[in-house]
Amino acid sequence: MTSKFLRLTLAVAALFAISALAQTSSAATPSSPAAAPASSGAAPATPPAITGTKVGAINIEGALFGSNEGRRDLETLSKKFEPKQNELKNQNDELESMKKQLSTQQGKLNEDAETTLKNQIATKQKSFDRAVQDAQEEFGTQQQEIANRILSKMAPIVVKYAQENGFGMIIDTSKPWPQSPVLMAGESLDITKPVVDLYNAQSGVAAPASSAAPKPVAPKPTTGAGAAKPATPKTDAPK
Repeated sequence: MTSKFLRLTLAVAALFAISALAQTSSAATPSSPAAAPASSGAAPATPPAITGTKVGAINIEGALFGSNEGRRDLETLSKKFEPKQNELKNQNDELESMKKQLSTQQGKLNEDAETTLKNQIATKQKSFDRAVQDAQEEFGTQQQEIANRILSKMAPIVVKYAQENGFGMIIDTSKPWPQSPVLMAGESLDITKPVVDLYNAQSGVAAPASSAAPKPVAPKPTTGAGAAKPATPKTDAPK
């Protein structure tokens, strides 16, 4: 759920950021060298249409978290959450131990003892599920903050690259069809790597020493409402 929400939010944010920058860039270019400046009371001129004819594709999520800055900040965030992950793992281990005890002693305990154990398991399960959800939401919020910060700096690069290379349309392939209207996009259309390369050069951030993917925020419970896998950010290098 968190991962899907992140992709949706990134897609919307990217759409507005890149579209706004494209319009601003177009509006800043006079339609004619001899065009007179508009008077203060005149309505602003309509930005000229985008003249490029090529279609390109970019994986916005992959570009953000595949950049050196994105990988570095995501690794930092994952390390920050390691104590919480260990705490949740200990809670999960304790819970599973109690469930095993109930299974092996089923029918051997008196009714009161069995009821007490079941109630303890139910209480701990509820507490654990809530803790997992809270950790996922907190991780997702901070992951989104990283993405938004990088997007604000990467969007102008996407616009500039598109204008300089004759692109009239750029589609986002972060989400697979049918979550996205894009059925398929060939590798020849993909501009993710050149955009990331340009961003890395501009940011000056060196590639992280570790190439390992960040660990999940929380262990996957084997049973109960918390059985949903925690959202792990996508950190694969862009194509």
